[in-house]
Amino acid sequence: MMFKGKSLLLNFVAVFMTTASVFSQEKTTKITINADEKSPVISKHIYGHFAEHLGRCIYDGFYVGDSSSIANTDGIRNDIVEALKELQIPNLRWPGGCFADTYHWKDGIGPKEDRPTIVNTWWGGVTEDNSFGTHDFLNMCELLGTEPYLSGNVGSGTVQELADWVQYTNFGGISPMSKLREENGRKEPWKVKFWGIGNEAWGCGGNMTADYYANEYRKYATFISDWENTGGLLRIASGASSDDYNWTETLMKNIPKSLLGGVALHHYSVIDWKKKGDAVTFTDAQYFRTMEEALKMEELVTKHAAIMDKYDPKKKVDLIVDEWGGWYEVEKGTNPGFLYQQNTMRDALLAGATLNIFNNHADRVRMANLAQAVNVLQAVILTDKAKMILTPTYHIMNMYKVHQDAKLLPLAFESPKYTFEGKSLPAVSVSASKDKKGSIHVSLVNIDPTKDNEVEIDITKLGIKNVSGTILTSKNLRDYNSFDEPNKIEPQIFKKFKVKKGLLKVTIPAFSVIVLEGK
Repeated sequence: MMFKGKSLLLNFVAVFMTTASVFSQEKTTKITINADEKSPVISKHIYGHFAEHLGRCIYDGFYVGDSSSIANTDGIRNDIVEALKELQIPNLRWPGGCFADTYHWKDGIGPKEDRPTIVNTWWGGVTEDNSFGTHDFLNMCELLGTEPYLSGNVGSGTVQELADWVQYTNFGGISPMSKLREENGRKEPWKVKFWGIGNEAWGCGGNMTADYYANEYRKYATFISDWENTGGLLRIASGASSDDYNWTETLMKNIPKSLLGGVALHHYSVIDWKKKGDAVTFTDAQYFRTMEEALKMEELVTKHAAIMDKYDPKKKVDLIVDEWGGWYEVEKGTNPGFLYQQNTMRDALLAGATLNIFNNHADRVRMANLAQAVNVLQAVILTDKAKMILTPTYHIMNMYKVHQDAKLLPLAFESPKYTFEGKSLPAVSVSASKDKKGSIHVSLVNIDPTKDNEVEIDITKLGIKNVSGTILTSKNLRDYNSFDEPNKIEPQIFKKFKVKKGLLKVTIPAFSVIVLEGK
């Protein structure tokens, strides 16, 4: 009896130790980074932004007018300009969105007092006076040091109207539109490169079928010429909503590649379009669903890219995710049509994980636009009269700017799981790059709201000698920066890592985003 008992005890100990060993092995996630010389460059344009005539994004956001007591340059808030310059934003999309297909650009040029008023039927039914137009936007882009991305009106406009807009903004010679531009105070053209041919043509842009839009695109794209034949104009087709793969297939099959520079894709992390949940007081279940929708971007990009590869194996056409981000119920007491919402650590994790996906698909994803820049949806900046705050999403974009135009470093790992009520998601998201100075940057996200995760990165082949880090996290997943506490969430120095025998071991705290730099 004694012997059998001892034998059982020894067996139990052996099994326990084996289980513990397996658990220990599973606890640390091993990440392999491949410094592949053939890997693509992560386009800086992945870090683009979006400014629609929606709510307080333009008026009472970017634009306060030149008579405002808020410091401004020709009506553009100086503090917003400085904040976005810090992010090094590469491009800014305007005027929409749904608004683009009701916007007639000639309403927004010339003396402001002579401009007609229009009703924004898409967003709140408000009347605006067109005081912010083409000159205001393109001059603002020059202040920001960013490239403009103009969305043309296909839904209610004409081919001639869009062709004239291209000539007005881009042509430096003698022409009717060049003359009109000069009469309005601008001699030199702005040289706008990025042109969207309509927006959400399957919905607010005209409720078109894919076949019908493909033909409309061909017509519009034909008459939008690069006026000086420099090859610098990029035509972008209105692309699919989330998993509408037939839309992408139809466009790639029916539009000549000589007319097609990019195909758009829109995807918002919405848990339920009828009941989106609160931006701050969300439940654990709503958090899980939001992250599930955010991580779906991996599947969407992969499948849309595969369709594009079939028709464009040399990857000449860009996949452009020009609307993405979190979308919740508006803040209580605000206009439902203005889409104003707060921004918590959930949004920081959503942004970090999404940008990692874009980085890792840099061979096809070459441009993206967070929706939106100021006071709308997942904004990087919120304003209240003269006050301005930077959101957690702003800080993620600032931390991640090190990846702009850096060479992608492909990596391989199996993520630990974040499990909730029997369903699981990958808890850890990672991307890595090498910049032109030779510095290595690794961005890590842990979406698990309760559990730290440990990772181990083999850096023996990367030539790294010194490592430093920055982290964004907070005490509570639902924390946010307010006008009373504008600096509650800010990046901090991160030191929870060790380098030993060519291995970089990192503990990623629950609901946090980390960027490591190796030199």
